[in-house]
Amino acid sequence: MTDITDTSSDKDSACPFSISQTLGKDRPKGEENAYINALAQFEKAVAHMDVKRGVADTLRFPKRELSVSFPVFMDNGEIRIFRGYRVHHSVVRGPTKGGIRYSSNVTLDEVRALAMWMTWKCALMNLPYGGAKGGVVVDPKGLSMRELERLTRRYATEISVLMGPESDIPAPDMGTNAQVMAWIMDTYSMHAGFSVPAVVTGKPIEIGGSLGRTEATGRGVVDTVREALKLKGIGPHDATVAVQGFGNVGSVAARLAHETGMKIIAVSASTGGIHSSRGLDPADVIRHKELSGDFAGYPDCDTITNEELLALDCDVLVAAAMENQITSRNANKVRARIIAEGANGPVTPDADEILNDKGVFTIPDILCNAGGVTVSYLEWVQDLQSFFWPVEEINRKLQDLMLNAFGSVMACAGRYKVPNREAAQILAIKRISDAILIRGIYP
Repeated sequence: MTDITDTSSDKDSACPFSISQTLGKDRPKGEENAYINALAQFEKAVAHMDVKRGVADTLRFPKRELSVSFPVFMDNGEIRIFRGYRVHHSVVRGPTKGGIRYSSNVTLDEVRALAMWMTWKCALMNLPYGGAKGGVVVDPKGLSMRELERLTRRYATEISVLMGPESDIPAPDMGTNAQVMAWIMDTYSMHAGFSVPAVVTGKPIEIGGSLGRTEATGRGVVDTVREALKLKGIGPHDATVAVQGFGNVGSVAARLAHETGMKIIAVSASTGGIHSSRGLDPADVIRHKELSGDFAGYPDCDTITNEELLALDCDVLVAAAMENQITSRNANKVRARIIAEGANGPVTPDADEILNDKGVFTIPDILCNAGGVTVSYLEWVQDLQSFFWPVEEINRKLQDLMLNAFGSVMACAGRYKVPNREAAQILAIKRISDAILIRGIYP
């Protein structure tokens, strides 16, 4: 079963949601709805802008949504039905770009929010993309490699009506990796009859992936953290860092921050974490975790919960786990001076208010973790021209783009007298709204 909803019509009846349904008194308690949080952030930003009503309404809702249910043969001979999504938020500035998430907690509202944040992220970084996101409701750890490949190839076929190197370019996200991207690229290429490396990014190097892509998000986090420390007058060798979410983004950020002289005092994963006031060597922690599967038995440190890590006294808290980790229920306990949002949406709008009142300097997600989509863009460009740059060139281009965006956000925050998140979204929304008006409304 495939259900495609195009929400681009100006007619109210064509829109599957309304602002009154998603904002105000009907907001779910617990701040758990990522899409409602994304809309609340949008409303805060546009309140400072002169945006035409119709343009603002266009940006509140996704351009189109694809929902699919599809069968997969399991290794035991049974057939299981899985649910998947692909959402395009905006196509105004170019083809859509966004990751594919495999998680048992995937919901359509989560994918809508992630697609919206991708639109702002691409516009903020001045990339010629709109925002998209995809997901399958599945625990990938519960599948064999053959089952995972069959699921991926069937899902790729289902969303191929939207996917293409000039229309919609997926990438890895939580629960997916370079191998999953290779299967998607191969599936699309088999249907096309020739190899199409540019249809996905985050691929293995051997089939058109880019050097520097695996570390890109974590590297971008550290680039922005260094700039934030400068503004706060804190030297890297004097900075203490706690990292929530020791996966691809968090572990890379911890390692690179450690290499620049910052002291990593705590790290955590979904099952808990470890803390040492003397400092941890992230590379050694990574080796231990790869061998044992978790932090258990790591020497000379204390075990802590994720909630305890969020409340540690530190200069920088890297929130690299999932959305909705810092809410109105625990924001008052946060003692970090800087929050670097390595994940998408880790701080809810209600928590933002509390943190702003406390004077916490937030590096918003659409800036802080934009390194991944930035190097994905560089990978896409390399695939299209069949010419590849050395990793030093990739990292230099990434740093230049990250620092330019950081400076633009700080200037906007000063000009509008708003927190960093609102400043970042003001910049992004203006670029997109300008593009809508310049292109004109068809027909």
